[in-house]
Amino acid sequence: MNNHSNNCSNLFFLSTIACKLSQCLTEKELTLLSSELVTLGEMLETESTRRELCKDE
Repeated sequence: MNNHSNNCSNLFFLSTIACKLSQCLTEKELTLLSSELVTLGEMLETESTRRELCKDE
């Protein structure tokens, strides 16, 4: 499977999760979860950057 197909599968999967969550969570719960997931993404990006910068040491 090429990267484009994999990315499309990931987008479909994420879209399905978002749709299902929006059906069972309140607006406040969705807002909080969204904020927490953004924070998680930023933390993972920081860790990835740290690994990339430190791998030559």
